[in-house]
Amino acid sequence: MDSSVPTTRLFAGLGDGWIIVRRDLAHLRYAPSQLAGQLIFPAILVVLFGYIFGSAIQAPGGNYREYLMPGLFAFAQITAAASAALATADDAARGVMDRLRSMPIARSAVPFGRVGSEIATGILNLAVLTACGLLVGWQPHRGPGDTTAAFALLLLMRYAFSWIGVYLGLLVKNPATADSLVPLSFPIAMLSNGFVPTSGMPTWLQAIANYNPISCLVQATRQLFGNPTITATTWPLQHPILASLAWTLLIIAIFTPLAVHRYRTAHL
Repeated sequence: MDSSVPTTRLFAGLGDGWIIVRRDLAHLRYAPSQLAGQLIFPAILVVLFGYIFGSAIQAPGGNYREYLMPGLFAFAQITAAASAALATADDAARGVMDRLRSMPIARSAVPFGRVGSEIATGILNLAVLTACGLLVGWQPHRGPGDTTAAFALLLLMRYAFSWIGVYLGLLVKNPATADSLVPLSFPIAMLSNGFVPTSGMPTWLQAIANYNPISCLVQATRQLFGNPTITATTWPLQHPILASLAWTLLIIAIFTPLAVHRYRTAHL
């Protein structure tokens, strides 16, 4: 068997996936309100938490906005699950998935393309959040290397949560049902160290929060940015970068094959 065949298929699949990414991004031109909402919402969160809630919350280091911004960065990444689920379910409901499935493209291209477009919008989202953070007094203190690593870790987590969203969107295939999943991102984010220290939580709730992948991501980015961190009492928070990478790889390993398989067998 020609060993070049798998390589050819790989590059063909990547090329097909890139076409789907371009298609999804081009679609935003016809739905500018969707993109505007994703970019304006972070600015609202900065004002809401930084100035309204921040006046009543004692944070490590005394500067709540320095403590807050990594939490908002992390929260923005898990919302990718909801947006990916909604976009995927909308395509399925309108028959777009059926048309794409009938085309001579790699079966994995469509889910990979959807996840790729989420990364592109995620970069814009992070850029807006970063600008808002700088305006309210937040800043990274560790230099360009650690700062770049922090943003890369955030986007990697967004990539993982996007696969959860694609799988759920293919599973429900109903935009209304997918839209109802959006509020679920709030308890996941709130049950973490993203907005308040976990030390004030009940013991049983604190244990859950300390192992939350969002808590690991927030602690990791705070370290990399040089922002105030909470006292680490568990392994994930003592080694947050490793824990964040482990959570990310675990989510990708579970939901990537599930999403691809669901897309391939949706009408079998």
